[in-house]
Formats: sequence, structure tokens, C-alpha cells
Amino acid sequence: MRVLVVEDSEPLARSLEAGLTADGFAVDVALDGERALEMAALHDYDAIVLDIMLPRRNGWLVCRALRARDDWTPVLVLTAKDGDLDEAEAFETGADDFLRKPFSHLVLVARLRALIRRSSAQPSTELVVGDLVLDPTRRTVRRGEVRIELTAREFAVLEHLMAAAGAVVSKRDILDHVWDVDFAGDANIVEVYVGHLRRKVDVPFDRSSIETVRGRGYRLSEAGG
Repeated sequence: MRVLVVEDSEPLARSLEAGLTADGFAVDVALDGERALEMAALHDYDAIVLDIMLPRRNGWLVCRALRARDDWTPVLVLTAKDGDLDEAEAFETGADDFLRKPFSHLVLVARLRALIRRSSAQPSTELVVGDLVLDPTRRTVRRGEVRIELTAREFAVLEHLMAAAGAVVSKRDILDHVWDVDFAGDANIVEVYVGHLRRKVDVPFDRSSIETVRGRGYRLSEAGG
């Protein structure tokens, strides 16, 4: 899941980035409203965490501009302001949820995941491919009745593959959704994580559900026995 954090306080922005990354999100950061709109136009995000008091263009105007161009990415507004009028204004501008500073990181993550679930076209929160089941709410994976322990990044890669089950997912697409826009490392990092996943979700169960499609990417299929 890829999230854009829009916050003009760089220490807070980087703290949010670190915390959300540890929870398995790919996180990009914008420090002002104009940059936020530029990044939202360039990349597909699963959600936007949007501060209100921003330079160049405030959060209310950013949200209005997004909706005016038919960008309905879920928006979670952060503000230090208090009062019902500010909360009402957040919703009037097209925001989906509202969180006052200071806030709990656990609450922020829970709200984000709830927003992303609600915006998904899938009727179930669980992703199921054969006997492989991923629950994004509980952050669990199991093969049949056996629980599989994954790191946050492994979980994010598997979630992306399972969401597109049966279709080929390119290495670039995985990078764009699981790593942030500033990632400047070797794209072969995707192969490394796919290898980790195979050793955890396939090999112990005598399966081969994660296929390499030469020259195109990877495909997760049910018929991987």
C-alpha cells in the first residue's frame, strides 16, 4: 500500500514516514501543498495523509483541487486545530476522515487501513488464493491452517501479488507500490523479496504458486501444487 504524507514540519513528516514504513506502507513525503498535488498527479496512492496548515497551498485547497480533477484517493486530514467547524470543513472539502494532533500512531494506522478497505472494490477484507489467505486487517498470512510469519516488506509484496492474483505484475509495478518514490537502489531487490516469499509460502508446503514470467514479472496463481 502506497501512501502520500503531506506535512510541512519535516521532523514530523519523517517520523510519520518511518512509522508507516515499519508498518508495511510505501511512503512518499510532500512538504507543501503544491508539491502534494504534483506528486498525486504522477503516482497512484492508496491514501493521502494531509496536514491543513501548509505553505503554498493549504490542505483545504489541496483536497478541493484533488476532487475537482476527479482524484478520489482517500484523504485523512491532520490538523492541530480544534472544534466541530474544522472537522465539518474537512468533510466539506472532500476529505474522508479527520484526526487531530497529537494522535496515536496506532490510531493513524488503523484509520488509514480502514479508509483503504472502504475504497477497495473487493467485498472481503481477506485476500484468498487457493489455501493461501492474507488478512490485511490483522496483518496475518496462513497457508491452510498454518500461520506464516512475514516481515512488513514481505507482507506488502505478497499483498500486492495476491490482489492481482492470476495476472502478471511487473517488477516496476511492485517497486512503485511497495517502495517509495525516492528508492534509488537496485530494482533486483524485488527478486530478493520474491525469493524470501517463495521460501516461506511455497517451499515448506511443496507449492510453486509464485511464478516468474520471463521478461514480464511475476504471477501468483492458485494452481501451484
